[in-house]
Amino acid sequence: MKNVDYIVVGGGFAGLFFVHQLIKNNKSFVLVSDRISSASEVSGGVVNPIVLHKFTSFWLGDEQVQFLQQTLIEIQQYLGKNYFEAMPVHRILSDENEKQTWIIKSKSEDLSTYISNQFTQMNAINNQFGIGVVQHSGRLSVHTFFKEFYQFLQDSNSYIQESFDFNELNPSKKIYKDISYKHLVFAEGIRVKDNPYFSYLPIIPSKGHHLSVSISNPISEKVILKKKHFFFQMENGQYYVGGTFDRNSTDLQVMETSVQELKKSLEEIYPYSYLVEDVEVGLRPTLTDRRPTLGVHHEYESLFILNGMGTRGVLNGCYFANELYQFIENHQPLLPELDIKRFR
Repeated sequence: MKNVDYIVVGGGFAGLFFVHQLIKNNKSFVLVSDRISSASEVSGGVVNPIVLHKFTSFWLGDEQVQFLQQTLIEIQQYLGKNYFEAMPVHRILSDENEKQTWIIKSKSEDLSTYISNQFTQMNAINNQFGIGVVQHSGRLSVHTFFKEFYQFLQDSNSYIQESFDFNELNPSKKIYKDISYKHLVFAEGIRVKDNPYFSYLPIIPSKGHHLSVSISNPISEKVILKKKHFFFQMENGQYYVGGTFDRNSTDLQVMETSVQELKKSLEEIYPYSYLVEDVEVGLRPTLTDRRPTLGVHHEYESLFILNGMGTRGVLNGCYFANELYQFIENHQPLLPELDIKRFR
């Protein structure tokens, strides 16, 4: 029998950032994940401190941005690199009204740190009304982050690549197969709907598509463009275009309407030819009140939930993984807006 402090089920952003807290605090653990259909692994990894269609901040935004920066420095100590690439978000403005709104928002106390009061222009992009610059933004190198984090876990014998088998779990005895644990954290994303202990959660899948494209006229500026969708260069040299939002489809099939939506969005801002190399789909886990959910099972005190990270998987996953860790280990109370008790 193998004895560990934690079993973590699910290896998207939430799961890996929770694992980081375990590594940081010298806790023993195993991560169980088959890495199939992970919304995190097909995401853009954008770290954006404002809501770009409203030009507003979001709940705990400042705290999340600061905590992510510190966490990635800590991860660098054992993975050898910082996976964050500082890269300004360039918001392409649609009309004069948006431009005036941007100017007003740039003067507000809570947004002036992020929204620049200076506009810019780009030659390779249609931007008749100018471009607003979001400071302190960037993106996580998603592919490299997951590849190298998982390699580290494999090398340290802390990763089991398989689907979690609930028939092999005995929560009364705190045993899974041949592993005895103190705490078991479910960070499964959309798969929580098949979890017999937390399936009552009102999870709403938010289906997202993105395109990987090759472009004929490269963009010299290293920025994240955004009008209706994000548009930026990835590690492999291709460009990311995405993502869409569809709450009416819950499978991973590519929807041609979403592909056409993304192509139309790209063609509005990029006036040159391009080639779609790939289309990827993910199901983001969101909840009815649009807040993550954390906490302990109402019957089994060793079972915990970390879910509902939604479209801000990097920021939410990093920040709320620590909130759950502090709740488990140091009995730090959860915010009522996060506590799973609100659904019972």
